Amino acid sequence: MFKLALLQLRVDGGAMESNLRRAETGIATAAAAGAQVVLLPETLNLGWTHRSALREADAIPDGDACVRLRAAAQRHGVYVCAGLVERAGASLYNAAVLIDPTGVVRLHHRKLNELDLAHDLYAQGDRLAVVATPLATFGVMICADAFARGQIVSRTLALMGADVILSPCAWAMPADHDQTREPYGALWRENYGPVARDFRLWIAGCSNVGPINDGPWQGRNCIGCSLVVGPDGAPALTGPYGPDAETMLLIDIPPVPRPARGTAWENFISPESAQSSIQR
Repeated sequence: MFKLALLQLRVDGGAMESNLRRAETGIATAAAAGAQVVLLPETLNLGWTHRSALREADAIPDGDACVRLRAAAQRHGVYVCAGLVERAGASLYNAAVLIDPTGVVRLHHRKLNELDLAHDLYAQGDRLAVVATPLATFGVMICADAFARGQIVSRTLALMGADVILSPCAWAMPADHDQTREPYGALWRENYGPVARDFRLWIAGCSNVGPINDGPWQGRNCIGCSLVVGPDGAPALTGPYGPDAETMLLIDIPPVPRPARGTAWENFISPESAQSSIQR
């Protein structure tokens, strides 16, 4: 068993220094609370689709943003999973890393299922991997990767052996969204739940909060509602809603028995889930 912290942080577009300071403080707080794994939001250094990335995005693993997160992971002896805008040559990527307690980047993911409206800024992702650790075998995806056709990203991570899928996210709604009339979160429950249940694993998505002040969704708010779904396919933890709902969430993740290697997963996937995937 290990303790997972989800840092539902405020992310201000273009404000790299304050965003990173907030992340460093959150990592320290999570470690002090006993967390062994800390999950942070998508593009936390500069904000989703904020055009400051054209000037300020830097490299993984040796750019300033990633180096500071690596130092925080090492300083506090925890795993850190975070979303970062990455510069690689002439290209920008919506990326995420999983850093181990020694400060080494163990996974480096680039978002595969980016929304069409972000393609002008972010290049197409080009990788998918899992890593075995003493705590669990982890996979990493980013936000909309979860609802790629047929849930192909999360299902592929599961087939690769992931016990836990970590997903930095930036979940946004129009500023006039009425949470009472239209509660947020069905999209993620509908896409996390079947995969978690079929493959008997955990999926955790951590969203930021705060207004979006640039890009195609300028004027919307990121609203939190971070979510953890367990191997039964049901939500095990849900974060609060709202542009000001900055918080830390903690949950214990127990080990989950997995089928032996070489066992066909089709023997464990329900007919309803299989049919749903075919129809997507």
